[in-house]
Amino acid sequence: MTSVLNVDTIADKAGTGPVGLTKQVAAKAYANFNGTGTAAVRDSFNLSSLADNGTGDFTTSFSSSFSNNDYTVGGTTRSPGVASGGVYNGPSDSDSDQATGSLRGYTITTTSGSVAVADVSYCFPQFIGDLA
Repeated sequence: MTSVLNVDTIADKAGTGPVGLTKQVAAKAYANFNGTGTAAVRDSFNLSSLADNGTGDFTTSFSSSFSNNDYTVGGTTRSPGVASGGVYNGPSDSDSDQATGSLRGYTITTTSGSVAVADVSYCFPQFIGDLA
């Protein structure tokens, strides 16, 4: 016998927020944004804002903060017509760039064997950790 559960929303007991995941890991924030010209978010979860700090340098701010700054960050990038993609990288050398409420990250690409921080058309950062 198969059971099916169809619901529109699952909320906590108080009905004020999402249900906490137990024994599972899921992205607590993500974004899909255009990192060229004026940076623009196409889609996101738990993202309150995106700041463009310069070429390939972005700060993502979260709607709900992480419980500490030990969350993980990763992601990919791509630009149409370019054979190789890149990565969305966390802070290069400063732990202060990874705060509980925001992260300053960089889009890194490879072109002709050269690695560089660059603006790209499609950026897909993902953040995993415990929310506060």
